[in-house]
Amino acid sequence: MTALKDKVVLITGASKGIGRATALELAARGAKVIAIARSRIDLDKLSNEALERNHAITPMHCDVTNFDALNEVVQRILKTHKKLDILVNNAGAIEPISHLAESNPSLWVNAADVNYKAVYFGIRSVLPHMLKVGNGIIINVSSGAASSPREGWSHYCSSKAAALMLTKMTHLEYASRGIRAIGLSPGTVATDMQLAIRASGINPISQLSPNSHSPVERPAAIIAWLCTNDAKEFDGGDVSLNDEKIRQRAGVT
Repeated sequence: MTALKDKVVLITGASKGIGRATALELAARGAKVIAIARSRIDLDKLSNEALERNHAITPMHCDVTNFDALNEVVQRILKTHKKLDILVNNAGAIEPISHLAESNPSLWVNAADVNYKAVYFGIRSVLPHMLKVGNGIIINVSSGAASSPREGWSHYCSSKAAALMLTKMTHLEYASRGIRAIGLSPGTVATDMQLAIRASGINPISQLSPNSHSPVERPAAIIAWLCTNDAKEFDGGDVSLNDEKIRQRAGVT
C-alpha cells in the first residue's frame, strides 16, 4: 500500500468507469492524483468523493485529443509538483458501434482519436520529463479487441491495436532509460461502455449478462499493482485481468 505514496499520477478519462475507480484507488494508496476528463461536473463529483474518504484528487478539465491542451496540463503538473511519476492512459470510446459500410466517417475518426491518438499525445507529453529524470511509468488501458476482431467494432479494434503497438514501441525505445510501459486488457467491465455495447445488439459481447462484467474496482487494483516493481517483468506488453495468475499477483480476487 505504501509503494505509491507521494507518487504524482496523471489519469486520463478519469471522470467515470475504470479511470474514476483508478483515481480513487491510487489516491487511497497515497498517490497525488491528477484526474482529467472533458466533464467538469463529473470531475468535481470525483474530487468531492475523494475528500469524503479523506483523500485528495486534483480535477483538471482537458480534451485529450488536443495535444497542446494535454501538454499544457502536463506542464502545469510539473510546475506544481516538480515531477510526474506515472501516466495512466485510460480515456476510451466505443461508440458509434456499426458495420464498416454504414459507419459515419467523422464519428469513426473521433473514436480512433480518443483510443489511439490521445494515447500518443499522453506518452509524448510525459516522456521528455521522464527521460530527463531517468524513470517513469506509462500504463495504457488496452483491450482484447486489440488482437481479436469484433463485428461492428472496426474503429475500436483497430485503434486499440495501434495503441498496443505504442506500448511496445515505448518499451523498445526507452526501457533501457528507465521508462516502464505496460498495457492492461481489463476484459468486460461494468461501465457505461457496456451499456452502449449491449444496446447495439451487435456481436456476442452485446449478449453477455450484466452480471458477468467485472466491477471497476478490479482493473483499478490491477493498475495499482502494475505501478509497482513487482509487475516489471510484464513491461512492454499487455496483461489481462482474465488471467488468474495476474489476479493472484495483484491480490485481486
